[in-house]
Amino acid sequence: MLSVKYLFAVHDWGLGHATRDLLLIRALLDADHEVTVLTTGRALVLLRQELGERCRYIDYPDIPKPLGRSAFGFYVRMTLSMPAVLRRFRLERAYTRRLCREQNFDCVISDSRMGVVSTQVPSYYIFHSLRQIMPRPLRALSRAVERNQQRLLSSARLVLVPDEEADGGIAGALCHDTDCDWSGRIAYLGILSGVAAQDVETDVDVFVSISGAEPQRGYFEEKILAQVAGLAPRRVVVTLGRPDLPYRCWEHGGATVHTYLDRLQQQALLNRARLVVTRSGYTTLMELAELGKRALLVPTVGQSEQEYLADYHHERGHAHAVRQPQLQLDRDVPLAERTAGLPRVHPTRESIRRFLDIVTATTGGA
Repeated sequence: MLSVKYLFAVHDWGLGHATRDLLLIRALLDADHEVTVLTTGRALVLLRQELGERCRYIDYPDIPKPLGRSAFGFYVRMTLSMPAVLRRFRLERAYTRRLCREQNFDCVISDSRMGVVSTQVPSYYIFHSLRQIMPRPLRALSRAVERNQQRLLSSARLVLVPDEEADGGIAGALCHDTDCDWSGRIAYLGILSGVAAQDVETDVDVFVSISGAEPQRGYFEEKILAQVAGLAPRRVVVTLGRPDLPYRCWEHGGATVHTYLDRLQQQALLNRARLVVTRSGYTTLMELAELGKRALLVPTVGQSEQEYLADYHHERGHAHAVRQPQLQLDRDVPLAERTAGLPRVHPTRESIRRFLDIVTATTGGA
């Protein structure tokens, strides 16, 4: 089999992109291909911890993260940062051209990093938000925003969507029933979950997984640790999602708290938990769907996509959702315990097979 050199770019907003891409990178490595990972920040820390010396790594800046304490602040900062974002896309494109020329990459795969794409070699985006869920005052702009996004993604051969094609999938309107015509431009892979179902005892009542970009990750941590004692006598485990800190485990308010859990530890606790308290990031929802878990979803403040996904599954009875400022664990956890759980879909291993079939078909690496 011909070994292919892949440049794999990973978005650094939270850890969700890194965890789903970890599956695909491992699949390429297991097929004896060479992979160079381009990312930064906590995504780079996680991937280095998980993959070690199996890959080469390029630490390259991502777009700004204009997060704050309120949704209003987020949208103001995001608007003001657009010149810097577009400049970052241009720099990424120039840098990618140089990398492909100097290091002879055969294929570029980019998870949500718009500027990491090449017209000289086969390129693919991994992207689930074909349309943006705009805040209410801006809904009239949704079609224009989707059309602009379609233009930004047009340099790749295909946009690979990690969701089911039928019945609204896990992402709902984010990648189904779009305003623009995406025919021939997208391929649905199915979900990509970094956790697999295990035959274990469900001996943890509530597993709280704190994640996301700063400063909102930190605000969520403060809220959880201030309220967790109210969940007694339930058995509660909390992970702070801080791979950048030395590992520590301690007791707080009757809960067991970990600074960080690696993927195997996270998988074990997700399987053992009767209920998961977590962000409504898309990668997290794919993991919950793989396991069919009940959840209390707390979207990151200011991220309209997470707010939409939380509401989408709340309305369908799959999970209970609450905004971070209104979170009351002693009230919301019992409500979440009465939900049906995320619906199970086809397993991740089939999605990985589809991914390999697509990207190797154009590089001769099959």
